[in-house]
Amino acid sequence: MQSTKVKTLLIYKYLRLYSDENNPLSSHQLIDLLQKDGVICERKSIYADVKALTQIGIEIESVMSPKRGFYLKAREFEPPEVRLLIDAVTSAPFITPKMTRSLTGKLRGLLSENQASSLSSQVFREGVNKCDNENIYDIIDMLDKAISHKRKVSIKYRTRKIDKENKKSFTTKIFVLSPYALIWKDDRYYLVCNKSSHDNLMNLRLDRIRNITVLEDAARPVSECSEYTVFDPADYSSKMFNMFSGSVETVTLRCHLDMREQILDRFGSNVPLVAVDIWHFETNVQVAVSDGFVSWLMQFGDMIKVISPAYLADMVAQKAEKIASVYK
Repeated sequence: MQSTKVKTLLIYKYLRLYSDENNPLSSHQLIDLLQKDGVICERKSIYADVKALTQIGIEIESVMSPKRGFYLKAREFEPPEVRLLIDAVTSAPFITPKMTRSLTGKLRGLLSENQASSLSSQVFREGVNKCDNENIYDIIDMLDKAISHKRKVSIKYRTRKIDKENKKSFTTKIFVLSPYALIWKDDRYYLVCNKSSHDNLMNLRLDRIRNITVLEDAARPVSECSEYTVFDPADYSSKMFNMFSGSVETVTLRCHLDMREQILDRFGSNVPLVAVDIWHFETNVQVAVSDGFVSWLMQFGDMIKVISPAYLADMVAQKAEKIASVYK
């Protein structure tokens, strides 16, 4: 090994792997690590290498106490940031167990070994509900390319069958779609798209897509099947409930005062809250009226009442009657 060419890079590697604020590496420790990799050097050359690394913008701190040595001061991600990312990966149902273990391992590699060991509580448990679609990365990549190049895609979409024998079997359908966006909503990853035979947007779960082909046909302009001239994922996502599609309407809700935080959390801090009496307020919100929205309303019981549109109030009442009839 040509030590003069690789020694500086090896020192940077050791500092990334083993050093942090509480665990600086002394020059003697660095020399021992270099020797294991077949590089023999003197102590004074370590300082020259550290200086060279700092000159190209790598932040290395030299400390004298309680331990003497060097540590990598700045990393791409701090431990709390890596913890948040690991939490997101482990809780995401659309990431398979195999991919979860791989991703969490890579995320831990962003920290020193000592920092990573402090995240030991963040261990993936096999019992967590995860999908079994090992091609999810390729599907995301191909959909992203199709969206960027405004091309249609052909997919195979798989859903679970229900039968008396409780056999694990599936139904697969082939769709030709115009894709517009990928949205992570309610812990699921969705493709927002249009099926040419319909004049609306539909949402399909990525973990149920099994095969995908990017076609040469141009995607349908989103303006032909939605209210958008240019698709706005944030606006669209804010109006969806449980990712049920529906026509977007202005809905007036009368709410108990105790519902203030839930309304603001769901619709944003700029939503108007107008007092009706000492116990209630009304608000107007833009939502996609659907069974998903009806289910969301019903979880609050008598704390929220639909004032308009009238047909939505009827939908809620009919749903409540159906639920009550099940228990009679």
